[in-house]
Amino acid sequence: MLTDAQLRRIKANPNKKTPDKYSDTNGLQLHVFPTGRKTWIYAYRYQNKQRSLTLGGYPDLSLADARIKLSEAKKNLSEGIDPNQAKKSNLTQLNGEHSFEYVAMEWYRKKVETWAQSTSVKTKARLEADIFPFIGAMDIASIKSPDLLSVIKRIEGRSPDTAKRALQECGQIFRYGMALGKNENDPSQALHGLLLPVKTKNFAAITDPSKVGEFLRAIDSIPNTTLVVKSAFKLAPLFFVRIGELRKAKWSEIDFDKQEWRYFITKTKQDHIVPLSKQAIEILKELQCLTGQHEYIFVGYRNNKIPMSDGAINAAIRRLGYDTQEEITGHGFRAMARTILNEEMGIPVSVIEHQLAHKVPDNLGTAYNRTKFIAQRKKMMQQWADYLDSLKQDVIPFPKNKRA
Repeated sequence: MLTDAQLRRIKANPNKKTPDKYSDTNGLQLHVFPTGRKTWIYAYRYQNKQRSLTLGGYPDLSLADARIKLSEAKKNLSEGIDPNQAKKSNLTQLNGEHSFEYVAMEWYRKKVETWAQSTSVKTKARLEADIFPFIGAMDIASIKSPDLLSVIKRIEGRSPDTAKRALQECGQIFRYGMALGKNENDPSQALHGLLLPVKTKNFAAITDPSKVGEFLRAIDSIPNTTLVVKSAFKLAPLFFVRIGELRKAKWSEIDFDKQEWRYFITKTKQDHIVPLSKQAIEILKELQCLTGQHEYIFVGYRNNKIPMSDGAINAAIRRLGYDTQEEITGHGFRAMARTILNEEMGIPVSVIEHQLAHKVPDNLGTAYNRTKFIAQRKKMMQQWADYLDSLKQDVIPFPKNKRA
């Protein structure tokens, strides 16, 4: 059992990398860090897991007061309540509308209307799993850069990319709080440059024309595949849209008279037009006999009221013996088209980028216009389909005059 006299004599050891621990009673410990910081910790077990509760710092929290807090924590534990959860609940009630979680959820509700569903789900899951348990109950104005860094570093140990996204989102939340007058600064600003660089990896893609031809021939002979998946597989390189957009395509979006597929891109919140080549129309009309009465063009294998699974294309690629990590992936058709259309066929980058639905600012500041270059894009999509047919027949056309 510790005494006040003993506590006054305890000194930090700057040569150690871990804190010294001094035990009192009933799981109460004083952790003395090499930096000189002294913290009261309650070590306990909850649901068969070892946990710890930070009670406060010494000498601000005296031995007597630490024991009182210990008694409160043990009372919660005896009632089946996790002391850490009780502490967070008390803080949330105390801070109310000024808690980080409250401000974050208000920010989330404002932003969610502009996001794709997948983005909103992932963002909320990140906040609830990685952020709120640690700083959610705190007054947003009291959160300092070291508090946020501790949270972000914990995420970084698992995924540097997730840590980067979480830091960006926290920064937006703090700035939103500043606009509301809840806090005066954004502690995320001091953390830029402190995280590990994120190693970006491009989607695997085949860009060598001869290898593209080999791949297209393999698609025609793919075994154990339904007409739905095979049709999607054939259309993927012709359309070079995002696979998520392709698999969710609806018959109501197809206009055979205008030879167009018009749809709304949830990822970028914009309308898009895909001109239909003769080859694409032939594939679609064959499939229409099978799924034309349904909403989705590429219906699910077991449920025709939903689109096919998001992994169907990559699974088909693997059945052909290709590595979806290193050789080609469903999303890689976009890189394939962009590279070959420009480098082999001489199509201007601006036309290609608009067909990819990328934002390309022009002199007037227009980021994207679904109808811009539409005449050139229609011509390009037919040329692209014809070019792929030539590659499939093992004929590599001579490159056009390069211009970009």
